Amino acid sequence: MNRIVDLLFSLIPLVATGTAVLLLLIFAYWFLLGRRPDLANEHRLYRQLAMFGLTAAGAIAISLALPVSESTRNQVIALIGVLLSGLIAFSSATIVSNLMAGLVLHLNRPFRTGDFIRVGEYFGRVVGRGLFNTELQTELRELVYLSNAHMLSTPVTVVRSSGTIITATLSLGYDVHHARIKGLLLEAARNAGLEEPFVKIVELGNYAITYRVSGLLTEVKGMLTCRSHLFESILDALHAAGVEIVSPSFMNQRRQDNDMKILPVMGDDELQPDTPSSEDMVFDKAECVFRSNVTPDSAGTRHPIPIEVGT
Repeated sequence: MNRIVDLLFSLIPLVATGTAVLLLLIFAYWFLLGRRPDLANEHRLYRQLAMFGLTAAGAIAISLALPVSESTRNQVIALIGVLLSGLIAFSSATIVSNLMAGLVLHLNRPFRTGDFIRVGEYFGRVVGRGLFNTELQTELRELVYLSNAHMLSTPVTVVRSSGTIITATLSLGYDVHHARIKGLLLEAARNAGLEEPFVKIVELGNYAITYRVSGLLTEVKGMLTCRSHLFESILDALHAAGVEIVSPSFMNQRRQDNDMKILPVMGDDELQPDTPSSEDMVFDKAECVFRSNVTPDSAGTRHPIPIEVGT
């Protein structure tokens, strides 16, 4: 009977420690993750790492409370370390590489949530940065999940939030002087809302001159719409000036007068009003996450929310 009582008394520290660890982990999970189910992956990462650290510390605390000798307790702690090491060693190399790549990306921060980036053939806005993958929303409103190992090993092009260059390239014949074309393209760029436009001749081909018109767009969220407006402005400017936009080897089987120019004719009743910006619909999830990650100050300016574990 005395042995049973002594055994029960020896188990009290273990039961008390296990109960305390369990309650602490339940509260920590609710405080870090449970109360914010809509939290972005980028912010959940730090809370998940904190939960992993608390779980490991709880396991060590329970090991220290075991009613065994000190040598046995040390063997139990060593066994836990061996199990963790074996779990990492025998896990898939892809999982480990993605995990380490995710930590590197979060430390270096080459891009942020809401940025426009291009990774290989994919272009879109960053929706979230998780522990194993990065989520993009493309121009077709699709969600693409790229592994962090792929992100780390592939060149990533990031559109600067301060502004980007919008360009358009076209080829015109040698029969029109380049100075005239340059003026028309600069006018088209200004009409499209681009700042500080400039025109470059990028190639002198056998049959045509290749021009590239560029300009600065400070509001990068409207990239798709602005590029379309630039193309429209180029067509309007060249057609209004009587400049043909056809291949130099253009052939038409119909007999035309020598001074006949190939220009589209459109009446006033066929003019279409400007379509609204499509970026809000295309990148809806990315924009929602981006807005949730910024907070207005007293002056109305929005700044990123600082990320702190446990807040």
